[in-house]
Amino acid sequence: MKIIEDIISTLERDAPVREVRIGPFWTAVWSRNCGLASTIFDHDHSSGPPVRDAGLLKEKSALELCAYALSGSLLERSVGLAAINSLVEVDLNRCRKINAEEVLLEKGRGKKVCVVGHFPFIPRLQKEAAKLWVLEKRPRIGDLPAAEAEKIMPQADVLAITATALINDTMDKLLALCRRDALVMVLGPTTPLSPVWFNYGVDLVSGTKVTEPETVLRLVSEGIIFSQFRRRGVELLTMAETN
Repeated sequence: MKIIEDIISTLERDAPVREVRIGPFWTAVWSRNCGLASTIFDHDHSSGPPVRDAGLLKEKSALELCAYALSGSLLERSVGLAAINSLVEVDLNRCRKINAEEVLLEKGRGKKVCVVGHFPFIPRLQKEAAKLWVLEKRPRIGDLPAAEAEKIMPQADVLAITATALINDTMDKLLALCRRDALVMVLGPTTPLSPVWFNYGVDLVSGTKVTEPETVLRLVSEGIIFSQFRRRGVELLTMAETN
């Protein structure tokens, strides 16, 4: 995926891998910093192992793990995105300490909004948007199937795309479906807080900076879902193309 390759190309300094945790919901890699990504797993037992060199990942460098983000294995992609997030140097001068929900409630008020991925804030956004579509690979009540993207996304004034689309290899296609005059956000802890996004028509990038790696590693290992973090060990940031 081109955007992943471009982000990796901006990572100037490698680092040793201190720890890798693959929990049921989140994957964490601790190198220079600690990075998170959603754990996505779809293993066919007739194929090879879901993670190459499992048990030896700490012997690799962080950049070597970043290359896993280009793998054909979903679980390796999760490890790779977490490794990328462990190396991205976040420009805090371009970030606000505000989460994606707050931004979308503000930007989506009275607008036609499309969210790719089902998030807990959907009911609250529904009250503010003039029209809200939710596209989801595993639709819940009120959601539309992801296959409707080509029909729905060009209609939206504001679009929010889950960064797990980097893992399932649909991000490039989804970004291409956004109108040029639309406001586009990529969101979720998987999101690399990198300015490279702005070269792809993205206006806002909402992600997570890990501030307490040891705490986050423990929580990931205990099977935490993101709402349970309650900001323990993490900071929610939104980066804009312009301040």
